[in-house]
This record gives sequence, C-alpha cells and structure tokens, in this order.
Amino acid sequence: LTLYLFLPVIFLLILFILSLVFLYIGKQKLAKLLLFCASSLLITIAFFPVGEWLLYPLESRFQTNQHLPEKVDGIIVLSGAEDAELSHIWNQVELGAAAERDLAFLALAKQYPNAKLIFTGGSGSITKQEYKGADVAKQLFEQLNFDTTKIIFERKSRNTYENVIYSKDLVKPVKNENWILITTGWHMPRAVGIFCKTEWPVFPYPVDHQTNKDNLFRIDFDLANNLDTLKTGIKEWLGLFAYYLSEKTTSFFPEKCK
Repeated sequence: LTLYLFLPVIFLLILFILSLVFLYIGKQKLAKLLLFCASSLLITIAFFPVGEWLLYPLESRFQTNQHLPEKVDGIIVLSGAEDAELSHIWNQVELGAAAERDLAFLALAKQYPNAKLIFTGGSGSITKQEYKGADVAKQLFEQLNFDTTKIIFERKSRNTYENVIYSKDLVKPVKNENWILITTGWHMPRAVGIFCKTEWPVFPYPVDHQTNKDNLFRIDFDLANNLDTLKTGIKEWLGLFAYYLSEKTTSFFPEKCK
C-alpha cells in the first residue's frame, strides 16, 4: 500500500480528490493550493522526462557493452520480458518490454558455447503462481531452434533476491569463475548488489535501456510515456532502499563486487 502512494498517477489522483474535498467543505484556499500543486506536477511530468532523470543514474552505473573475459564459465539472465499469463491464455509466446534480455542471452550463449546457461524467473504474482516466466522463455528458445537442454531453467523465484538465491543453489558457482549477468540497465545495480552480497561475483551486461542519455533535458509533450518511466524510476529507487534496509544488497547504490 505504501508503494502505491508513491506512484505518480496515484499521488496526483489523491491531490485532485483532496482539492475537491476541501473545495466542497469550504476550504477554498487549501483546495486551490492542492489543485495548483497537482496541476504543476502534471504539467512538469507531461513536458519533461523526469522519469529518465531517475533512471539514468541507474542505467549508467555499469558500462554498456563492456569488454568481457575470454573465458566465461556461466551466463545468467533474469526474467522480465515474458508475459506468462497471456502466453497461457493465447497459447503462444507473449513478450512485453525487456525482450532484449532474452536476445542478449542467446547471443552470448552462441559466443560462449561452453558456458553454463541459466534462465531464472518464476512468477511475481501472489495469486497466479501457476504461470511461470521460465516456461515462456523455454518455449521461445525452442521456437528459435536453440537447444534448451543446455539451459537450466529456475522457475520457483518470485523476485530478484530469490532469482539469485535459487540460481546459486542450482549451479553452485565456485571461486574465480567468470559469470555474466544479463538484465535491464536500470535493474542492474540492485541485481549486482544481491549477487555481491551472496558472494557470487558477476560481470554486468546491462540491456534494455530506457533513457536518451544525449538529450535528458529536452522539452517534449509525452505524458503517458513520462508517467510510465517515472513510475519505473520511483519503484526501482524504492526497491534499492528496501533491499538495502533488509540487508539483501551490499550498499544502497551497489557497484561491482570487490
């Protein structure tokens, strides 16, 4: 519930509702103040990429297309692109955002044919645990004629922390192995922090970037997209804070493992 209060659409809606309530009970000055604040926020979000301002520090935390080691022992990709419920309903692979994770995974798997491969992702839903992201990914890879017998599919995890814990239990990485981690750019800091906390060093390979780093201070009316990226940015920073407080990451803003 606390998280939803921080979401921009919910927050703006609360401000507008409160302004109407105060207007109805005769508190016109307070109503006008809240209405002014809500309108100002809405206009700012509509014309400026404020969500990208939150996402860019996350996406730029680790180098994109960095030099990878010649010897790679394993490649792990975190789920996120797969819409497991829609895939079940329509009986075909349904992907949303972050499909770059799966594409990068396949590309690196071909580049390092001797590496262990693991796809990790079950369901983050509280009530619909029967739909698993790993099942959709397996179906996708089979349709692309990739030998899925080479991939370990972890399908119990419900969040990023469990992605790491359950995957480590499956592959049992040892010291001095080189593992590549693939996930969305803004999600990479929190993911790396968990890997470091569990003493599983990885080479970050961020994909699926959401920010225009060369034009972050533009004026461009795009309310729907700006609201969406702002929601993503707020949720991820709150996630970083929550994981740090619960001691699931090495720091509030993780960097590479020491």
